[in-house]
Amino acid sequence: MFSTPPLAPSLTDEQEDELPVLLPIAALCGPHRVKLFIGNRIAADNAALLRSQDITSTMNLAVNVEMAPLALGDGTFIRRTHIGLIDGPGNTANHLLAAVLALDGILGQASPGKAHYPPHRAGNVLVHCRGGRSRSASVIALYLHLAQPAQFPSLDAALDHIRAIRKLDADQPAASMIALARTALESAQGMRFGAI
Repeated sequence: MFSTPPLAPSLTDEQEDELPVLLPIAALCGPHRVKLFIGNRIAADNAALLRSQDITSTMNLAVNVEMAPLALGDGTFIRRTHIGLIDGPGNTANHLLAAVLALDGILGQASPGKAHYPPHRAGNVLVHCRGGRSRSASVIALYLHLAQPAQFPSLDAALDHIRAIRKLDADQPAASMIALARTALESAQGMRFGAI
């Protein structure tokens, strides 16, 4: 199992944000059975790191971070998706749910070759924000609970899973993001996710 070098517990969030963070969260996601990763802005802009983990799609959840097009060096371009969420209060439950639906779509999307599309191939998926601690953790947790309820029977189970892998404190994700995920969960009842 791949992960970036262990992060020192003494690093501040600001110091950690200058290092690439890329951790596998779940395998066999979506109909193409890809790996789902959580990470940060630095990792999402590192072509060699993404290529080493066969990541060909990224989803940026930071309203304050824009990602440029990125070639992997094998002729493949990263397929970028951006749903800008605020890190804390100010989002709506539907906006967070839109991110979960977009993630479900990314995991199920084919990679057709068309003359006017940048070259792309199917691969693993990275969900990130600036630091990979709050916005991305909240969206992935809600997705895992909805798409894999046998493995993640509650939102809290999915959050605990992500906290353990990402080595997050109990105060991360932000309380406002968790509350928003719980509200979005109510709206998502009856929807189908993760055709696996």
